[in-house]
Amino acid sequence: MLVDSHCHLDFPDFSEELPDVIARAEGAGVSTMLTICTHLSRFERVRAVAERFDNVWCTVGIHPHEAGSETLHDADTLVALADHPKVVGFGETGLDYFYEHSPREDQQRAFRLHIEAARKADLPVIIHTRDADDDTLAIIRDEMKAGPFRGLIHCFSSSRALAEECVEMGLYISLSGIVTFNKAEDLRETVRGLPTERLLVETDAPYLAPIPKRGKRNEPAFTAYTAAKVADLKGLSTEDFAAVSTANFHRLFSKVAA
Repeated sequence: MLVDSHCHLDFPDFSEELPDVIARAEGAGVSTMLTICTHLSRFERVRAVAERFDNVWCTVGIHPHEAGSETLHDADTLVALADHPKVVGFGETGLDYFYEHSPREDQQRAFRLHIEAARKADLPVIIHTRDADDDTLAIIRDEMKAGPFRGLIHCFSSSRALAEECVEMGLYISLSGIVTFNKAEDLRETVRGLPTERLLVETDAPYLAPIPKRGKRNEPAFTAYTAAKVADLKGLSTEDFAAVSTANFHRLFSKVAA
C-alpha cells in the first residue's frame, strides 16, 4: 500500500466529489493521505477533511506565498493546534523566491517559527523551496544547530547538493509527478543516488499530475504512477518500493496510526 504524503484535499477542485476521490485512491492502493495546510485562516477546513476520513491526516501551517498576509506571531500557536489527534506535522512552510508573493523576510521568519514548532512538538515540518536553495539550506543548518528537528523537502526538484545535504542532516525527500516528466532527467539522476530509506512519494494534488495523466487534475490515486517511476529508478519492484516508502512515511510521521 502507498501513501500520498502531500495533497490539498480541502481545495475547491475536490469539493464536489471528495468521497469518490478517496475511494479511487484506495482502489489504486493508496491507503493513507496527508492533506496539507497552506493558510492558517483555512486550517479548520483542512482539519475537517482529516476528521471526515479515517485514512486522511493533516498538517497546520502557512505556505510561503501567504507569509506576508497571514502573520504568525509565535510557534506556540502552531503547537497548540497540533494537539489535535489528526494533526501530524507543520507546514507547508519554506521559501519561494520564484513567485515572491510574500516578502523574503516574512517567508524566512515564518519558516523559522514552523521549525521551532516542529522542535517543540516533536512533529515533522514540511518544507517548500523554489529558487531559494542557498537560503533554505542556510536556515536549516542554522536551526539544526539550535536543536535537531524532523522534516522533509516536499515536491523535490532542486539541486542534488541540496538533497544530499538535507539527507545528511536527517531530513527526507518527497517526490512528486515531476520525476516522471520528460525534461526531468537531472532530477531522476539525483533520485538514483539518494538512499531509498529517505524517500517518500506525493501528488501535490490538484497540481503536477504525473505522466500518463499530465495535463489533468491530479489526485491521490495518481501516486501509483510516481511510485512506479521511482521504483524503476531505484531498481526495485513496485511492491518493494511501496513497502519501503510507506515505512519511511510512518517513521517520519510517527503520529499517524499505522
